[in-house]
Amino acid sequence: MPSILICDDEKDIVNALKIYLSDEDYIFYEAFNGKEAVDICSAHDIDLVLMDLMMPIMDGIVATSKIREFSNVPIIMLTAKSEDTDKVLGLTIGADDYVTKPFNPVEVSARVKSQLRRYLKFGGGEKTNDKLVIGGIELDDRAKEVTVDGNLVSLTPKEYEILKFLMSNPNKVYSPREIYSGVWNENPIGTDNIVAVHIRHLREKIEINPTEPRYIKVVFGQGYKFERGRD
Repeated sequence: MPSILICDDEKDIVNALKIYLSDEDYIFYEAFNGKEAVDICSAHDIDLVLMDLMMPIMDGIVATSKIREFSNVPIIMLTAKSEDTDKVLGLTIGADDYVTKPFNPVEVSARVKSQLRRYLKFGGGEKTNDKLVIGGIELDDRAKEVTVDGNLVSLTPKEYEILKFLMSNPNKVYSPREIYSGVWNENPIGTDNIVAVHIRHLREKIEINPTEPRYIKVVFGQGYKFERGRD
């Protein structure tokens, strides 16, 4: 039974989210500031976090960055604002997705299910024999592991899926919208910044010099590609 941590300083919002998600069999944990969220994540096996952006004691930004020090659990940011800058800010510090207040119950449920499905599949180790090896990067889809020059790197579920998506068709250029559609399986409206943030994080983990990437290249005006080069 998946466990979900809901963190918001407004108890009414915590209760509302539990009601929105009550159709599924989830175990709920509650936190009312970022510090409580970090403590719960470190003490329990949490499968997904719904994290408010603005809270007392410790806000969602700091809490997310601290959780990312020891866990790749999916984190969906909750924000009262809809501007792209707020969405990008959350993604920049390690969140996987976002929903804006006031919430659409159907959207909340769909995003939670999507993140849990991917995360639990990775954790369970889907039984495939697929391996993608290009240059010094090896993606083992059976173990859901990625190594760079023999060293294991820790990727979030979204980073893993983007890498797999690009490595599956090396040297092919994909627009940000195509990447979003292929990875998120959603309508790619206004998503260029979201993809760019995840690509930047991915580069920081797999590239020796992210400012001069060897693998994930930008094709200006078109999108991104995973360059095969000379293996």
